[in-house]
Amino acid sequence: MPTYEYQAADRQQSCDHCRARFEVRQSMHDQPLRKCPHCGGPVVRMISRCGISTRPSEKSLLSDKNLKAKGFTKLVNEGGGKFRKVT
Repeated sequence: MPTYEYQAADRQQSCDHCRARFEVRQSMHDQPLRKCPHCGGPVVRMISRCGISTRPSEKSLLSDKNLKAKGFTKLVNEGGGKFRKVT
């Protein structure tokens, strides 16, 4: 089930719970909340970002082969102030 964020419609006449954004897990088919569950004041559903990633993993982005293909040079610290060039 998705998590939706809500906030008080009128921040002057609201409780601490709805004055700040709060999250509610609801089905996509449920109607949006109209009132705060704590004080009963009017609330609005906020647009928030979702946690979907469509880009490659960080591991593949930082692979030696990918760095070389993109024109980067990778150096590995060997200690004692010495670095070895990998790509």
